[in-house]
Amino acid sequence: MLVQALYQMQLTDHDINELLSQCREREEYTKIDKRYFTKALRAIYKNSSEYQAEIELHLDRSLIQIDPIELSILLLGYYELEEQKDIDTAVIINEAVNLTKRFGSQDGHKYINAVLDRAGKTLRSV
Repeated sequence: MLVQALYQMQLTDHDINELLSQCREREEYTKIDKRYFTKALRAIYKNSSEYQAEIELHLDRSLIQIDPIELSILLLGYYELEEQKDIDTAVIINEAVNLTKRFGSQDGHKYINAVLDRAGKTLRSV
């Protein structure tokens, strides 16, 4: 559901409260971790420009050439790499790959894997 909200964020001019309101009206909302969903969506919404600039450093093409669904997954993955230090990098990347296999383009998961792997090495270098 978070990927859907991030996709909607890219395609509409809704503010964060409108996005949250619309998500809360969906049946799926009753089945998710509402605290995590709200925290993540608010953070990604607030830092979207910064996250996109950071993600673009790890791309081999312009950000505008990235499919909006896959950009949503990259934004979520980047957020988790940066903010969820208690979650292993491989777990975050694996979840992003699985989301891309489900919602993204046919081979998009390979690209998401590579981009988040590069981002993870930068964000989580010791």
